[in-house]
Amino acid sequence: MFTDEHLYSIALRKCSNVGDINFYKLVSAVGSAKEVWSFPKRELSKILGIGNKTLHEIGSAEVLCSAEEEIKFCERKQLQIRLRHLGQLPPLLNECEDAPAVLYQKGDFKTDQQAFSMVGTRNITAYGKGFVQEFFQEIRKTGIISVSGLALGVDTEVHEQSIKQEIPTVAVLAHGFHTMYPAKNRKLAGRILEQGGVLLSEFNSSQKPDRENFIQRNRIVAGLSEATIVVETAFGGGSVSTVGFANTYNREVYALPGKITDKYSQGCNMVIAQNKARIISTVTDLVDELGLDSKKSFMEPLFPKSELRRQLSEDQKLIYQIIMDNPYISLDEIAVKTSSASHKILSHLLELELNGLVKALSGRQYTAN
Repeated sequence: MFTDEHLYSIALRKCSNVGDINFYKLVSAVGSAKEVWSFPKRELSKILGIGNKTLHEIGSAEVLCSAEEEIKFCERKQLQIRLRHLGQLPPLLNECEDAPAVLYQKGDFKTDQQAFSMVGTRNITAYGKGFVQEFFQEIRKTGIISVSGLALGVDTEVHEQSIKQEIPTVAVLAHGFHTMYPAKNRKLAGRILEQGGVLLSEFNSSQKPDRENFIQRNRIVAGLSEATIVVETAFGGGSVSTVGFANTYNREVYALPGKITDKYSQGCNMVIAQNKARIISTVTDLVDELGLDSKKSFMEPLFPKSELRRQLSEDQKLIYQIIMDNPYISLDEIAVKTSSASHKILSHLLELELNGLVKALSGRQYTAN
């Protein structure tokens, strides 16, 4: 089930100061996690200028033994291990520069399904609960999936309503699979899996639900979705960090406004005032903004792709085929393959994007929808 690359990826990620970004740089430079593990220390230090402590741990028998125990734990718990550098993360999450190098998963996740994230305070009010319930009633037949963090309050309501309306839901944990926090939601986690949902975590079995893990977890919640919806949050609430991550990833953010005297609306009002989130006026308007329609699947184009392709110019067809054959290709690489100047290609790319055939990613990269 698991390969050497899984083992050495876990081991490398366990090393001091090898975070997700440095992990990706190391593996990209050397070729694989297994090769990094046995790479000459002197050469390895030149790649990132990493310190002696990290160099000592890379290749350590003790760290590797710990990784072997983690593999055994995953086998016992029937967990999947997704590796970013092998392209195994959900596509939207994979676009994020700080995406997790290693992602542990329980349950099956269909990466071709559209998702939205919904987050908020642990102290949900009747106002927030009513909004969540009405929203889920409106989207129950759209084929979309929900994402939240399995915390008490808004997160719990999101997962509960997903189950009630038979919408698959993803719960992102702030700890390893050896425990469940909060303990009150242990049964809810089981119901999520029974209903076809998924539990995800970047944390291994030695990592507890420490305070800083929840902020780190929030970037995955934001990264998995095209849109994040904030229901209720106070000033400085954890959901404000989720908004920050979603903004960084150029994702849509919506916030439910409330009275300025209501503590758990103040955070929402703030991000709206700062233009970090769009205001939610009605549930119907939000559903329209998200492109949801219970009579058709999420983001279903007005015209079939086959019809759109017939309307393309020869240059556009060539560019589209190149992107189809080379996912996450850059503008410069397209220019080389078409023997055209970059500025001449941009108008064709824009037309393809407007037709819903390709998607522009960060770093001037493109992929086919």
